[in-house]
Amino acid sequence: MIHQTTLRQAVSVRGIGLHTGQEVELTLCPAPPDTGYVFRRADLNGFEVLAAPHHVTHVSYATTLMRAGVMVSTVEHVLSALYGCGIDNAILDVTNCEVPILDGSALPFVAAIEAAGVLSLAAPRHVLRIERRIEVTEGNRRISIEPNDSFVIESTIDFDHPCIGRQTFICEVTPATYCQAIAPARTFGFLAEAEALRKHGLVRGATLANAIVLDADKMLNPEPLRFPDEFARHKVLDILGDFALLGMPIQGRITAERSGHGLHSALVGRLLREPSAWTISPSPSQPGLKVLAAGQAATGVTAALSVHG
Repeated sequence: MIHQTTLRQAVSVRGIGLHTGQEVELTLCPAPPDTGYVFRRADLNGFEVLAAPHHVTHVSYATTLMRAGVMVSTVEHVLSALYGCGIDNAILDVTNCEVPILDGSALPFVAAIEAAGVLSLAAPRHVLRIERRIEVTEGNRRISIEPNDSFVIESTIDFDHPCIGRQTFICEVTPATYCQAIAPARTFGFLAEAEALRKHGLVRGATLANAIVLDADKMLNPEPLRFPDEFARHKVLDILGDFALLGMPIQGRITAERSGHGLHSALVGRLLREPSAWTISPSPSQPGLKVLAAGQAATGVTAALSVHG
């Protein structure tokens, strides 16, 4: 059995929100056992919003949490980083209504976690073990979860664009594979959709520095892709961020095809409504909990970090 974890000290990142375009600071703070992930609106007297399925309110182009009318949006990348790096408990102080997008991946959050350090807590960690298969479909889009000896995600995307096409990425998720193979993958979008999205209050902070931008036939970013299948890897990053809302590690296999935040949320909700599909058990010993060294994790990424002792 292994124990729950938290951060050793607080660490801050600063940037703009992808959709609001507003400046925001996010501080990742230590938390006691069984806290899970709690967002705290520093600009609203520390109002707390637990990162949990029943607080999901919007899933269009990002995952948004809301409690009593107070929201925190675009939470999936930082939750993905915490979940992927094996951090069970954290308080997330945010100075605006949206988490900063940084470079569009989870890599700056991984660097922040490494800078803060990982602390083992006295309480045991529990695992959500999947006992039978559940699937959610919507037209030609689907996502399922089924029993497996480890935590594996397979995601297939299919876009009619020469830079993307059909891609499949499969990964056994551990802290090491997360940091190396998933966290660096950036979010992406299409230039043709930008004007319409801005009219709806979205992507006002999107730039070539925080997203892969595609026009009709090419990528507009001056730097190359980080992986040939970076688009499919980012989908796995998003899946992890949305399933982090379950509050504990998963033992099972997720298979997704053309999925998005709405479908991820639908599967999480259905899973919770069918308690016969899972059990909760103590976690077996797992080596390799430590994330990559900050210098390795942040290669090629400029992240403004402030560590608080």
